Amino acid sequence: MRGLRKYLTPFAPDQSGAVSVLYEFGGIIAICDAGGCTGNICGFDEPRWFESKSALFSAGLRDMDAILGRDDKLVAKLADAVTKLDAKFAAIIGTPVPAVIGTDYHALKRMTEKKVDLPIMTVDTDGMALYDEGEEKAWMELFLTFAGQKEEVVKDRIGILGMTPQDVSDLHAADRIREHFAKEGKTAVCYGMGNGLDDVKSVSNVEKNIVVSPAAIKAAQYLERTYGTPYEMGYPLVDELVCDMDYHGKKILIVQQQVIGCAIREEILKKAPDAQVTVTSWFMMKPELRKDTDLHLRDEDDYINLVEKEAYDVIYADPCMKRMAPKFDGNFIDTIHFAVSGHLADARGSED
Repeated sequence: MRGLRKYLTPFAPDQSGAVSVLYEFGGIIAICDAGGCTGNICGFDEPRWFESKSALFSAGLRDMDAILGRDDKLVAKLADAVTKLDAKFAAIIGTPVPAVIGTDYHALKRMTEKKVDLPIMTVDTDGMALYDEGEEKAWMELFLTFAGQKEEVVKDRIGILGMTPQDVSDLHAADRIREHFAKEGKTAVCYGMGNGLDDVKSVSNVEKNIVVSPAAIKAAQYLERTYGTPYEMGYPLVDELVCDMDYHGKKILIVQQQVIGCAIREEILKKAPDAQVTVTSWFMMKPELRKDTDLHLRDEDDYINLVEKEAYDVIYADPCMKRMAPKFDGNFIDTIHFAVSGHLADARGSED
């Protein structure tokens, strides 16, 4: 049955992805909702909330506010918040409420700019798409708003685009990426996880960008067009994810976000060129990375039927997916993906 879920929890929606991109940049983030979407973001979708805070607010829309489109109330609340917080910008994130009433985000941005003396961003998410589509919109809006004039390129300075907990599934991945490049005498700038707004403003001074999630590909293409900064797609820590085993002649399925999935495939094929490797995802499958055998998963039955039909020898997937195919008798390699299972307990436990 289409849409029926017996094993997987609901995936984070697009407004959660937009918040995840902007979480560490020091702005006031206003969720244009009645309170429920903000509660889900803080309680379920954003693992950093348990160890660090962000200025994240609900617009607190009441029924008549939504029905009458009282944008002036939201603007007034933002203007008041700005007087009490040291914020670098204000971002208004859409939800199903403004989508239903047809909120004009360009007009809302202009209204807010007249009352609030800060850069204003709006992200027109509607709660109907998944987290990565919200991330894609937020990355673009971030660089369109804050990327400055072309600067001289700094040798051995590398930009890392697409870093969010939902995509890299490790709250300490950015630190390890910086350490990884430091050993090569290079500086890694992990936008959104440890590197802030000043680095976004100087985004043109990196030698190249490395895109670690499909949600950041459009932003990388924009930066290439605007500043001539080349980019490549991959995951610098992929060695940590690939299990040391014999892959020769094996049939392998990888279920992950597309960039990491393809990076795992490349590593496996280096070890065993004769392996048959298929990358699938519940999320974006960009044509830039997709091969003919790759698949997009929509429902649980898609995955269950695929495993039963194709007789894979090895599966790389989130641990929560083990029980979806109990008859699978090959090697199941745990490859955590926060966006699939959340794994907030794992994220919090890593600090204990």
